[in-house]
Amino acid sequence: MSSATQGQSAQPTLQGQTQGANQRVAQLLGEAISQVQRVIVGQEHMVEQLMVGLLAKGHILLEGVPGVAKTLAVRSFATVVGGEFARIQFTPDLVPSDIVGTRIYKASQEGFDVELGPVFVNFVLADEINRAPAKVQSAMLELMAEKQVSIGGRTHPAPKPFIVIATQNPVESEGVYPLPEAQRDRFLLKVDVPYPRGNEEFEILRRMSVDPPSSNPVLNPDLVLDLQRRAEDVFVHNLVAEYIVRLVLATRTPAEFNMPDLTSVIQIGCSPRATLGLVAASRALALIHGRDYVLPTDVQSVAKDVMSHRLVLGFDAVADNINPAQVVERIVAMVPPPTPVWNNQQQGSPNHQQAPQPDFH
Repeated sequence: MSSATQGQSAQPTLQGQTQGANQRVAQLLGEAISQVQRVIVGQEHMVEQLMVGLLAKGHILLEGVPGVAKTLAVRSFATVVGGEFARIQFTPDLVPSDIVGTRIYKASQEGFDVELGPVFVNFVLADEINRAPAKVQSAMLELMAEKQVSIGGRTHPAPKPFIVIATQNPVESEGVYPLPEAQRDRFLLKVDVPYPRGNEEFEILRRMSVDPPSSNPVLNPDLVLDLQRRAEDVFVHNLVAEYIVRLVLATRTPAEFNMPDLTSVIQIGCSPRATLGLVAASRALALIHGRDYVLPTDVQSVAKDVMSHRLVLGFDAVADNINPAQVVERIVAMVPPPTPVWNNQQQGSPNHQQAPQPDFH
């Protein structure tokens, strides 16, 4: 099986298409992740998924109770990645012009001029997004889906790279506008941010109570665009692609996949965006691990964060406190993945051994 990686980077550290270049990419991404973890204690899964979303050009929704470092993680991540960053604190009195911009009359010009809003940056932190009213949510939909904003009949594209990282607190009930299914579907990943463990809580106390550490820039916008192109070129075997399709189909017709008990649990299955999201996220995760091909384990690692927020459970399932993540874990356990068969034959000179490449059965 050959790699689908093509093209050359403008960055000296990423030139070439050899296994060594893949390892350099993995080291660079690992350094970026470690810089974020200088500030954030624990939460390794959340930090890795932030990088997955960036490489896959997808938006991310972080959900967790207040005080578990969601905002701090995004701020540190934006510092490490580079580019322009803006934080918008969503409140019930926001209007769309507060975030996307508006037309302002200028007497000196005897006409209107467009004043762009704070969303025209590389990284938008939409803090407590579920506190924004419906009009603001509709403005965010165009921004997230089309990566552009229409003001006064003119379209203004967002800069590249562009990513929205939103946070929401699941325990709030006053003054909250729950995200509609259409907008949840716009997020590539929804990451649950849990409480830290006991040893991590002690490390938070030790690290943050005296002189809090800070992260250093590692990437820049041009390098991020190159890494995104490399992620798009990661090879996906046909059998791995079929495995992704089966996972999504199992959410729509679970009885055909030997899970008839889920028929009454799942009201609406995953949309085709889940299929595309699984491919994009799996490619990004493979690149982070220094590979130019996707393994079934990559798909399994991102399945919960890509699929769970796209499921709509039935009333009885909600009453029984069934979690969509549990449904996805059941589907991943029941749908058989293809089996990789490794080929480690030497080609050419004995000093130039090809990296192991899997075929699938």
